[in-house]
This record gives sequence, C-alpha cells and structure tokens, in this order.
Amino acid sequence: MCINAYKKQLLFILCLILLAGENRLMAQQQIYAYSQYADNLTPINPAYSLLDKAGSVSLMGRKQFIGVEGAPTSLLFSGSLPVESIGGAAGIYVLNDQVAVEKQLEVNAFFAKAVQLSANDYLAVSLNAGVRNYTADYSSLDAYDPQFRDDVRETKPNIGFGVMFYSSKYYIGLSVPELTIRSLGNASVQDANYLKNHYYFSGAYLADLSEDIKFKPSTLVSFVNGDNMLADFTGTIYLKEQLGLGAGYRTNKRASGIISVNTDTFKVGYSYQFGVSSGNLGGFNTAIHEVSLSYRFGNTAERKLL
Repeated sequence: MCINAYKKQLLFILCLILLAGENRLMAQQQIYAYSQYADNLTPINPAYSLLDKAGSVSLMGRKQFIGVEGAPTSLLFSGSLPVESIGGAAGIYVLNDQVAVEKQLEVNAFFAKAVQLSANDYLAVSLNAGVRNYTADYSSLDAYDPQFRDDVRETKPNIGFGVMFYSSKYYIGLSVPELTIRSLGNASVQDANYLKNHYYFSGAYLADLSEDIKFKPSTLVSFVNGDNMLADFTGTIYLKEQLGLGAGYRTNKRASGIISVNTDTFKVGYSYQFGVSSGNLGGFNTAIHEVSLSYRFGNTAERKLL
C-alpha cells in the first residue's frame, strides 16, 4: 500500500473515531447543522428567502482540522430572487461536502410563495427539487483490503418542502429539504445519513433592547431517520445594526462564538465552534471554523437582520 493511501486510511479512521466519540452528531451527519444557520436558513427552509425583499447570493465555508488534507470540509452556495408580483421568490442552492474519501454534491432549485394573514403576519410555503450525488472512494484507502475494496457511487433525485410563519420580528418554520423514498442503507460506514430524510424546526425573534441594540434568540432542531435529535440554541446582539456578536450551544456538547459585520448590501460572518465535553476540554479539541459572505442587491432599503 502506497504512503498516500496509508495517510488517507489513517485520516478516515480518525474521522470515524471522532464521529463516534461525539455521538455521531457532527455536521457531516446532519449536513445543514452549521453555526450561522440563523442568518443563512434558505437551504434548510427555502420559505425563509421571502423574509428578504432584496435579491441575494451567499457563500459559506466550513473547515475542521485546519492543515490536514482530506479533513471535513463543506461549501454551501445559495442565491434567491424575489418575484414581487406574486409574493414569491425563486432560487438555487448548491452543497459540496467532503469527509476523507466520502463526498456529496447536491444541487437544488426552489420556489417559495407567501400569503398575507394579517397586517404584519405571513404564511409561506416552499418546494425544492434537485439531485444528490454521493461517492465513497474506499478503494483508494487500500485496494487489497476487502473492507475497503468496493467503492460507492449513488445519484438520486431529491425533493423537499417547507412551511414558515413570519413577520418583521419573528419566524417559525418546519421543513424537509431532503426527502428520500429509497435509502442507501449501510453502504457507507456513516450509514449514509447523506441520503436519508432530514427534518428541521427553526425559529427566531428580533427584539429591540434599545435604539441602538437588538437581540435575536434563535433555534434549529434537526432530525435524521435512525439518528438522534440535534438542537442548536443561539443568541446574537446587534449593535447599531452593524456589528453582530453571538454565542451558541449545540446539544452534542459543542459551543460556538459568532461575529458578523453588516451593511445594506454586504454581510461577512465568522464562527468558531469547539467541544465543551470533558474529553474535549482535557485533550484533543475538534474545532470547526466557519466563514460566510452574503451580497444583497435590488431592494436593499431595509437592512437584513432577521
């Protein structure tokens, strides 16, 4: 076995040990469980795109084990355009996710439509459709080892939907962005959670603490068939609607610090997520770095904070 294959196998085994040590609730298991979810919810529930009257494009990147080749990495792109004549929005999002020799590429288009319930309250529904491609190059670890002899190649259509109640001060949503009729089963050592149904509940509220200070508590609860429930709780303070400072906790014993800079057209965010269990604090800490960049265009008269 060549040296490169040996390194890949060691990295792959390390990732599996860490995934198991954190109760299999890493972001690569529930793929949309990222720290900055409260401001980038469209891939989780496309109905969220209706909260912004402007068009937008966003890019988010996640990296674990900085400097290690093949370490868990995710890139998420999304873009949406309002269709004001019918109270709707349309767009696309693309996910490229990789853990060692396992990769997923997902492309979805979506459409969302809102109905006004009262002067300030709306009900929105969304539908997304696309394809998911999953590959696992196990033979690159060791072609002569029967445990790593068979590669996995799987491409299947994807469909999803979402519902959201919202106003200028809050949103509450339920969504299933990844609805799969047929599961990949046990072909992957991670039990192919990439290709299972994903269920999400999301909510946030924007409170005015003073003329220059706003506070936004938010939550995201996610569930994958055959796995445990994962919940995020985040609180963010906005100073003069320009600087956002936040902290979050995830129920797999991980915490995060979040900072963002907001303008009418641009938003840049960074988060640092780390383990808070006794094992993490006393030894190896699997920190995750996350960077986001958003650009708004068109109707940007009102700054996007919710």
